[in-house]
Amino acid sequence: MASRVKRFYIGVGNPMRHDDGVGPRIAEALAALGANTLVHAGDGMALIEPFDTHSDIVVFDATQSGRAAGTITRIDATKAPVPVEIFRHSTHRIGVGEAVETARALGCLPPRLLLIGIEGQRFDPGEGLSAPVERAARLLVEEMFS
Repeated sequence: MASRVKRFYIGVGNPMRHDDGVGPRIAEALAALGANTLVHAGDGMALIEPFDTHSDIVVFDATQSGRAAGTITRIDATKAPVPVEIFRHSTHRIGVGEAVETARALGCLPPRLLLIGIEGQRFDPGEGLSAPVERAARLLVEEMFS
């Protein structure tokens, strides 16, 4: 239980662009279970602040890499550079990958930083997640609290 108290969850995305809202959906579900969370819909560079102030972070974001919708990708961002191309579907110029690599260059990555990408299917304007992305989101919420 102690690790849950210290872990900080960040859900990145725009809920008004279908599957891009998966990060916020997961963060909101975890917050309802008592987790320490942040929903981040702004510029990616603003992610550097929590990277510098928390020691164990999990970031959820939609990906667009050509894999099947709902595919979950886990990247330990403390071990190697982040493949920024999979986190490319951002409504802002700077996405998660660029923010992580900027934080690495500035020396402010947390000791533990896990990026979890969920492959999206729809990124057009509108609300609601596609069925495979919704299933992946539910699975991840359960996993984080098991």
